[in-house]
Amino acid sequence: MEIKELDEKKVCSILNEIMECELAGVVRYTHSSLMVTGPYRLPIVDFLKEQANESLMHAQKAGDLLTGLDGHPSQKISKILETNNHSIKDILEESLDHELLALSLYKKLLQVVESASIYLEEYTRALIGEEEQHQLEIRKMLKDFS
Repeated sequence: MEIKELDEKKVCSILNEIMECELAGVVRYTHSSLMVTGPYRLPIVDFLKEQANESLMHAQKAGDLLTGLDGHPSQKISKILETNNHSIKDILEESLDHELLALSLYKKLLQVVESASIYLEEYTRALIGEEEQHQLEIRKMLKDFS
């Protein structure tokens, strides 16, 4: 396996993208948890609140890594699409889109850190695993709507 030089500037740029995406997730999931109605409201609200909390932890960890690499964390969040469609199906579909976006950012980071930093590679692989698990859970939740 070839060891490569860590491109810290590129890593910091991607970590900022991740922070912005994860912070948008906090807003998205919090908003969605407030909009859920119907007989399945309580477990779905709990799920969405859990996702919001996890997004915040992910953003904080990305920011911690970013500052450890002498980067400067962004104070922005990614654009949040507001469809004003708040059925459970719509909320879950929008959540799935968000999870897939986050997954793509972690995969983008993996391409840069792979074989350059074991610590960053393991961090990234763990987050890819979590994001894959989230999108699988949401897909299972959406099966009742197909």
